[in-house]
Amino acid sequence: MQIVLVTGAGRAVASDEGQVTHRSLRVTFRSLSNSTVISVGTYPTAVAWVGVYPTYSDQDDTVTAFTNKTALDAPRRYAASGLALLQWAAVLTVSYALAELAEAVAVPAPQLLVAMLVGAALALTGIIKRDLPRQITGSSHALVGALMGTYLNVQTLRAVATTTLPLAAVTLATVGICFAVAFGLSRMTKINLPDSVLGMTPGGSAAIVACAGDVGADDRLVAFAQYIRVGLVAFTAPFIALAVQPSPPAETDDGAVVLGLPTPGHLIAATNQVSGLVVLTAICLLGSQLGRRFSLPAPVLLGSMLVAATAVATQAVSGFTPAGPLRDVIFVVVGLEVGLRFTWPVIRHVGRLLPYLIGSTLLVCAACAGLAWLLAEAIGMPFLEAYLATTPGGINAVLATADSTGVNVPVVSTVQSLRLFAVCLLVPFLIRKLNGHRLRSGPAKATVEPASAES
Repeated sequence: MQIVLVTGAGRAVASDEGQVTHRSLRVTFRSLSNSTVISVGTYPTAVAWVGVYPTYSDQDDTVTAFTNKTALDAPRRYAASGLALLQWAAVLTVSYALAELAEAVAVPAPQLLVAMLVGAALALTGIIKRDLPRQITGSSHALVGALMGTYLNVQTLRAVATTTLPLAAVTLATVGICFAVAFGLSRMTKINLPDSVLGMTPGGSAAIVACAGDVGADDRLVAFAQYIRVGLVAFTAPFIALAVQPSPPAETDDGAVVLGLPTPGHLIAATNQVSGLVVLTAICLLGSQLGRRFSLPAPVLLGSMLVAATAVATQAVSGFTPAGPLRDVIFVVVGLEVGLRFTWPVIRHVGRLLPYLIGSTLLVCAACAGLAWLLAEAIGMPFLEAYLATTPGGINAVLATADSTGVNVPVVSTVQSLRLFAVCLLVPFLIRKLNGHRLRSGPAKATVEPASAES
């Protein structure tokens, strides 16, 4: 941060700690908690909070106006904070509304994708030149972690108890294929290996994008690669299902998962909303503290995910899964966080990488379809069911397709959910390991943009 003193004859600049001489005045800056103490010559000390730029008039080399204006910093600070809060509320509201409209026309991952596009438009046009407040992004990361943790539950494990080994082998093979393609993509392009691995990770796009910045990856490139994969899977799944099973299945009442929007107004997937919100808040707070305490990569997200998964697996508590508008807002915040970091150099670089990203995604999807065929032949599972269980992510679109075609939804949901949980838990540790190796082995490849492109 820099404090700028605007004078009638010029400008004097100093960092949080240091001195600068302007004319006959010596201005000293000294950090103090979240404020900066500014001493002008021998005059009384004035306090300016971070982000506030006090001004003074140097007529007759006095600091009277400076002292008086600084005395007004508190009400100005509160007014500026209130205005910023209203601006962010407006951005979130517009992004949420556009995402809901996109969802109505079957856009894949609309809350993430539309919010990212809105954020990128605001950043590239210069309307917003700052990131979302850390309190908002930190809360969204904790809530994403809690949501990912709920995918591990006893009921889903029972659904695949008789085919555990083949499904586990296919799941590992899917992850291995994605990582192999990511390694090849990194070798052919200027993408760092951590960025490539996160971009090709099969599943958990919201969690992967949210934790990318925390583990030292470029979340903009990761988000772009992830949404190409999600979009491709979501777009092709219904057509492949139609080709494999042309006629719709008969109506059945076999206890299959019923998909659809949660009840309007419900923020938690439970009857008691108040207790569910209290439990969710406690899980996020405890998980964030434990994540930092044990130095986990992406501590807020992973800490909350592990606490939530423990609570669900042990059946200690239940009924705290974010749903409805709350879930949508969480994903909107994640999308906005990434979108606001886009710059024109990033856009140009991503444009050059687009053919490679699309080609890599198609290769991963084709390989996963091959695994589905092997799985179907090995255990006698219908090909469509095996294919939907092994697609590289796109879980929401895949479950919707499974439900509409009458395949065994619990099996599809379980395989997708377990892979999602596994990659969200393990990939951040892998990325931290890769980053450590990269630092020890020498200079890294160029990132998405030159160092001079952003300060």
